[in-house]
Amino acid sequence: MTRLSLLAINLRRKPARSLLTVATLVIAFLLFMLLRGIAAAFAGGVAPQGAQRLYIDARFSMTDNLPIAYAGTIDRLSGVRSITPVVWFGGYYQQPQNAFAKLVVDPDQYFDVFPEVQVDAAVLERFRSSRRAVVVARSIADEFGWQPGERVPIIADITPTEDGGWGWEFELAGTYSLQPGSRLQPALLIRYDYFNESVAFWAKDQAYWMVARLEDGADPKAVANAIDGQFRNSSDPTRSRTEDDYLRQFARQLGDMGAITTLILVAVFFTIVLLTGNVTALSFRERVPELAVLKTLGFDDGYVARLVLGESVLLCLLGAALGIGLALLVAPLLESRLADVLGGFQLRWQDAAQALTIAVIIGTGIALPSARAAWRLTIVDALREAH
Repeated sequence: MTRLSLLAINLRRKPARSLLTVATLVIAFLLFMLLRGIAAAFAGGVAPQGAQRLYIDARFSMTDNLPIAYAGTIDRLSGVRSITPVVWFGGYYQQPQNAFAKLVVDPDQYFDVFPEVQVDAAVLERFRSSRRAVVVARSIADEFGWQPGERVPIIADITPTEDGGWGWEFELAGTYSLQPGSRLQPALLIRYDYFNESVAFWAKDQAYWMVARLEDGADPKAVANAIDGQFRNSSDPTRSRTEDDYLRQFARQLGDMGAITTLILVAVFFTIVLLTGNVTALSFRERVPELAVLKTLGFDDGYVARLVLGESVLLCLLGAALGIGLALLVAPLLESRLADVLGGFQLRWQDAAQALTIAVIIGTGIALPSARAAWRLTIVDALREAH
């Protein structure tokens, strides 16, 4: 009988207890992998497209608007290829629960600023030729069963029409798709010129923020400084950042995700150490007579101690491996939902290796007292305890 077979037999002695312990470890390491992925996304590196796009908003508060005239001034600066104003159009379709992103953009420059937005030439032509026309992400159109040419009524909740009403009506020109890995959120795109002529007077000629695409080889920092310097002494100074910096700073408003995830994981693993340590100690006390029999049959003290230690490590490694596997299964589902906010989400193999290392450390640490007791266990004392 090999040591591995002995470990397997010992784990099957109390199957319910072993299964519950493994399930607890699976949940712990599943959380570890997902939280590490989220923390890595918040501190992620720079993507090429994110470095060559600048987000321009009000310097002192992202809730302040910018004059639309800024777009023309920025477009003429050296290093800027194209720019689009963006207005967040709040509202819903038919029912309040039918809410999704709706953006007011420049119909001519938006698709150059965001080349990952893929739209057919015929759809783009319809969008540019009709002022009421809109294009929408294919996922949103499929959700509501919209077809090209269909009327799309939207109830606004931020910007009313010029006559004070809240009902807007658009005509669907077609759909677009996003390239894999895009950070953009699926949205309904509305023409800025139509919005600006139809909206209430207090919202005219303004943009919530602007996005500029830079020329190839342009220095993002230099262009950002040039933009901010252009409006530094105006009544509406700007703050320009690369897309990566903008998204990360926006996400950091939730807090220091690295510290938050670390604190959560410390609390989780502290609880796991207590629970698993208690199970290991209980299992050792129940098996004292069996360990005495092993020593009677000729197994030395070191072998018996390693057997106790190996059982704990194997249990933790099993839980870690299953937790990592489960995380890999759910990661694609989370990636599609979190990429819009985090700019990307994926699990890393170095985190998996770290999880397995932690499992070995936990298994070894909680079993050391029991292994030491097994080493010092005498046959006479063990059999006397059994009676």
